[in-house]
Amino acid sequence: MSWRCSAESNASLIDNMRDAGLVKSAAVEAAMRATDRGNYAPSGPYEDRPQRIGFSVTISAPHMHAHALEQLLPCLVEGATVLDVGCGSGYLCTCMAHLVGESGRVIGNDYVEGLTDLSTTNISKTDGALLESGRVQIVLGDGWQGHAACAPYDCIHVGAAAARVPAALVDQLKPGGRMIIPVGPQGGSQHLMRIDKDDGGNVTEHNLMGVRYVPLVEVSANASAGAGRSIFGLLGRK
Repeated sequence: MSWRCSAESNASLIDNMRDAGLVKSAAVEAAMRATDRGNYAPSGPYEDRPQRIGFSVTISAPHMHAHALEQLLPCLVEGATVLDVGCGSGYLCTCMAHLVGESGRVIGNDYVEGLTDLSTTNISKTDGALLESGRVQIVLGDGWQGHAACAPYDCIHVGAAAARVPAALVDQLKPGGRMIIPVGPQGGSQHLMRIDKDDGGNVTEHNLMGVRYVPLVEVSANASAGAGRSIFGLLGRK
């Protein structure tokens, strides 16, 4: 059903995902209605599939964004601090900003300046106040290292597959926090993982589903090889 939710408008897309049981909560529904995908995808924004946005990356399919938001919802509360690794188009940053409210903060991270510029441009179309107020901040950096300056985070979303769970991201997750991250090798078996850190700092991993993502580039490990382009983004779900 998840691939059958395509529509001609943002409102109809959300209607279809709600009717299919992919959008489950009123809070996620409201956030996605308030964030028009037409501002974040250059063509076919309301089709329920990944869309290329330039720089060799994609914006994830709408149903995957809905799934991520529903999984993170217990931690996307008023006043929460959130990290979106591989922010790409900026779409999910805006959705999460609507969920964490005026006292919350969302940090969007990518390692190609063209993508951080794209996120800023897209968010500015109708939600520039989020940037002006500091409720959303877009930063350039290595996603494997997170963004320690604003840590700890109530929740972390990662938009590309890591060969292993990045230790820095786990360290930057607040006790009681949650992370969604695809884990697995490029071209091999990958799974979308939910990682929960309890109040005592103990970490539990949950395997949610099989997926296929492009790899999360480890900039520090590839700097000497001249890594020069971001490949964050969802290719497609298995």
